[in-house]
Amino acid sequence: MGTTEDGRAAVTFRAARPQDQAAVESIDGSFTTDTVFAVGRTETGFTIVERAVDPPVRKTFPDDGEGEADDADTRTVVAEAEGRVCGYVTTVFQRWNRRLVVADLGVAPPHRGRGIGAALLERAVERGRQVGAGHVWLEVTHLNAPAVRLYRRAGFELCGLDTSLYTGTESEGETALFMSRPC
Repeated sequence: MGTTEDGRAAVTFRAARPQDQAAVESIDGSFTTDTVFAVGRTETGFTIVERAVDPPVRKTFPDDGEGEADDADTRTVVAEAEGRVCGYVTTVFQRWNRRLVVADLGVAPPHRGRGIGAALLERAVERGRQVGAGHVWLEVTHLNAPAVRLYRRAGFELCGLDTSLYTGTESEGETALFMSRPC
């Protein structure tokens, strides 16, 4: 295992193996943020503005079995540092509309801010190209400003929202933002 110029363990990327499932599931996907993307209704649509919040928002996602997809068009790539999984991206290709969906993305808290999430997104876009997808699409809660900023830096743009997607869930009251990037 090598190190980077700043002395951190080098990160490698590879296709997930069945034995990686427990490590992927153990990655803490929670976040804390002092800004959110406030969604407001207008007469003809919506506005979305990044706003500071005090106190900061801490979000922990419930275990909803999301990572249990066993579809032939589902793929997971993991990031490894020092022989341990420190991040992953799971994608699903929807043939009917040539959309590659980022079903889940996670980077362990000690490894955040090192470009791992961006590198995993690039691998998702590359998979999209390989399978003939027209675009890569994802959904994110309006509260997850750090993720929205990452997605924007990676070339994703807001393409829609849903104010009712989380109704009846632990995330009730949040707004789903949909983002996409051409392949």
